[in-house]
Amino acid sequence: MWMDYTINQAGTNFKIEGDTSTEVMDKGLYKPGDVFVVNEHGWLVKTNELAMLMAKYEQGQKFKNGHSKSN
Repeated sequence: MWMDYTINQAGTNFKIEGDTSTEVMDKGLYKPGDVFVVNEHGWLVKTNELAMLMAKYEQGQKFKNGHSKSN
């Protein structure tokens, strides 16, 4: 359980900070390049499947309004 942290938010982006601005990265909570997906219970689940997620997103965009975005 993490205690005594701050969540800084700017628009839809946020950053978690402890006693220092990099404490959560230094202690292994996350690091640059990590990808998380929020599940139905609100948990951020770390995933290595970024390519699959991007393909799923792009497929949805491709057929949105019945045509490809590149058309």
